[in-house]
Amino acid sequence: MTGLEENAPRTAGAIWWQVIPVWAGLAVLLALTLLLAYVPMGRLNLVVSLGIAAAKAGLVMAFFMQLRRPDPLLRLAAFVALVFVAFMLTLTFTDLLSRATLTQPGTVTPRSLPDMPVTGQRAF
Repeated sequence: MTGLEENAPRTAGAIWWQVIPVWAGLAVLLALTLLLAYVPMGRLNLVVSLGIAAAKAGLVMAFFMQLRRPDPLLRLAAFVALVFVAFMLTLTFTDLLSRATLTQPGTVTPRSLPDMPVTGQRAF
């Protein structure tokens, strides 16, 4: 055996007992994401949400993509995919940061509403 567990006898019960705790963990993280979406935490809300998303992605990569196996080619492919995604996100954010502001001549901006009276009348 090479350590990759290719020849290990696997029964349906053994597979279910390995997958159900991971599924339960993902469900708990999903519920935590939903609950924290309604908690006003300011700027910390983004950090917590990204942390929970990273934990969910880690669970999926480790268990469902089987990156726990010591197969170097599998890990290399996952690493190359992560580098590609990081490269594409870097290009996207660089493009967004290098765009001109909306106050430049020639850009179309929405008209501002006229000053509303304080009498409680609506603008429409």
